[in-house]
Amino acid sequence: MIEINHEVKNDTLIINPVGRLDGLTSKKFMEDTEGLIKLNSARVIINLDSLDYISSEGLRSILTTAKTIKSEGGKFGLCSPLEGVKEVLEISGFGAMLGVYESLDLALSSI
Repeated sequence: MIEINHEVKNDTLIINPVGRLDGLTSKKFMEDTEGLIKLNSARVIINLDSLDYISSEGLRSILTTAKTIKSEGGKFGLCSPLEGVKEVLEISGFGAMLGVYESLDLALSSI
């Protein structure tokens, strides 16, 4: 199960997925984030502090989201991953490719 919350701070859309991002939830994640990005794609941060688990399908969903934002000239970053999610991002190489920040404040000041 996944819940997608969001807020806007400093003209940046912050997407807060809660729960698990996997094969069962990636479609909902994509649908919800696509709708939010239509409202603001200039600066987007996905805050991972409430994401308990991410699978390869979840990684693909985040990569697709990042590519969409960047193709429209926007800036994108990830922040605050929990240890298990952080490890998956590092092992997969997605962390280096997408930009992962230790905190939301650091992400806000960097993108």
